[in-house]
Amino acid sequence: MEVELAKSAGFCFGVERAINLVYEQIEKAKDGRRIYTFGPIIHNDEVVRELEKKGVSVFDEEDQLEKIRGNILIIRSHGVAKRIYDLAESYGIEIIDATCPFVKKIHRIVAERSALGEEIVIIGDRSHPEVQGIIGWANGGVSVIGNEEEAEAFTASGKAPLCVVSQTTFHHLKFKDLVEILKRKGYDITAINTICNATQARQEEAGSIAQRVQKMIVIGDPKSSNTQKLYRICKEYCTDTYYIQTLKDLDNVDLREAKVVGITAGASTPNNIIQEVFLYVRGKKL
Repeated sequence: MEVELAKSAGFCFGVERAINLVYEQIEKAKDGRRIYTFGPIIHNDEVVRELEKKGVSVFDEEDQLEKIRGNILIIRSHGVAKRIYDLAESYGIEIIDATCPFVKKIHRIVAERSALGEEIVIIGDRSHPEVQGIIGWANGGVSVIGNEEEAEAFTASGKAPLCVVSQTTFHHLKFKDLVEILKRKGYDITAINTICNATQARQEEAGSIAQRVQKMIVIGDPKSSNTQKLYRICKEYCTDTYYIQTLKDLDNVDLREAKVVGITAGASTPNNIIQEVFLYVRGKKL
């Protein structure tokens, strides 16, 4: 059996940076202060559990930030709204900002463009923490569009120009399609493709591999937005695509009929899990 492992599988730059910042704080925090992350540092339960063993707690109660006064708060890779920074600082909480630089760029764009009076449109999943954080940097009108139906139904709140940005992990082709729908409505639009380059490369590589294999394995946490998109892309090209979180999820998957198996993984998947799956599949015999 031949196994093709995507070169782009696993931690992206932003996730790796966030994890490293947490471990740096674990080493530094010797003064009795506790370490918290605002929400899970990344969407991976295995990583979060490992950090909890090292004394890092997840805290996401915005209205209860005063409870961790004087401690350390790490802003997760997805980013948060500006008001979280303001509240934390007012309580004397030390902020360590692990927001992905690509997400920070969107925060700056949204803050600057909305300050100029433009209406903000975010292409993405409105329930995702990254999108919730981006919304919190707008100073005026802001809308979220996640699919064609919502794009077709969209009506601007006024006559101001529209600034369209994207969740970093959104499907790059679907972003273009939704922008085209908005343009056909005749709005004055500035569309800024803020999809992470690594995300686009990962999606393209996954789709390419899925087209030439008999079975495809996508590894990632069920809550990971970018992994969900990888799965949907692979499923389009390879009917036998499996979404797993760890090796044990392959227990009931029959790989024997496949001459070539492809493997990719989301941006929040640790390398040890990827390697474990890769070695297991490579060891399978026809």
